[in-house]
Amino acid sequence: MTAPCYVAAFDPSDMAPGATIELAGQEGHHAATVRRTRVGERIDLVNGSGGRLRCEVGQLGKGILDLRVLTVVQETAPSPSIVLVQALAKGGRDEQAVETSTEFGASRIIPWQSARSIANWRGKEEKGRKKWQDCATAAAKQSRRAWIPEVEAPVSSAQLACALEAQISAGAVALICHEEATSSLPEIAAEAGERYIAVVGPEGGISPDELELFTRVGAKTCLLSAHVLRSATAGPYAIATIMASYASRPVD
Repeated sequence: MTAPCYVAAFDPSDMAPGATIELAGQEGHHAATVRRTRVGERIDLVNGSGGRLRCEVGQLGKGILDLRVLTVVQETAPSPSIVLVQALAKGGRDEQAVETSTEFGASRIIPWQSARSIANWRGKEEKGRKKWQDCATAAAKQSRRAWIPEVEAPVSSAQLACALEAQISAGAVALICHEEATSSLPEIAAEAGERYIAVVGPEGGISPDELELFTRVGAKTCLLSAHVLRSATAGPYAIATIMASYASRPVD
C-alpha cells in the first residue's frame, strides 16, 4: 500500500535525504491524533506543486510529527494538462465533480456561473472557491498526488469566452461537452495536443447563446456518451477519456 499523503509548505531544493522536517497544524493533528501515526511509519509530504518528500516518522508530539526525509522528488507537471471548467450545480454535484476530476488528473479547475446554473455564488465567491479548493486538496491527498489543482476565481460566460479565446490562441484545445454534438470526444482527443480545456454545463445544460459564444472563439463541441451524463460525472468522464486517448497515441 502506498504511504499516506499530507500537504506541507517546502521547497524541494532546500531539502535533502537525512534532513528533518516538522509536520504540525491541521495536517499534523490529523496524522498524529486522528490517524494515530506511529514512530517508524512512512508518510509522504507534498507541496501541491510537484514536490514530494518520502519520510519516516521520528518523534511524535501533541499534533506534531518530526520526520526524517528519505527521498526528495520534484515531479513533472501532469501531461496532458486538462483544465476543467465546471458550471455551478445544486446538491453538491459540482463538488463531486471537483473531487473526482482531481482524482482523474485535472490540472486546474474554473468555477463557471452559467446562465442556467441554479446555484450561484454571488456575494460569497471566496467561500465557494475555498470549499472547492478544500475538495480538490482532499482528493489529491487521497489519490497521492503531488500536484494539487488550483481552483481559480469564478467566471461569467463572457469572461469564460475571453479566457477560452486566449487559451486557444496559445495552442489549447477547448472542448464543450454537449449532447447535440456530432463529433465524439475520443475523435477530437486523438488529435495531437498537450493542453485541453473541458467545459461542463449545469443541470439545465448550456444555453444556445453560450454555445454560440464559445464556438465563435474557437471551442469545439464534443459528444461524451450515447447517454446524457450528469453535471457531476461529465467532467470526470471527459478527463478519463482524454487521458486514455493521450496514453494510446503512438510514440514517435
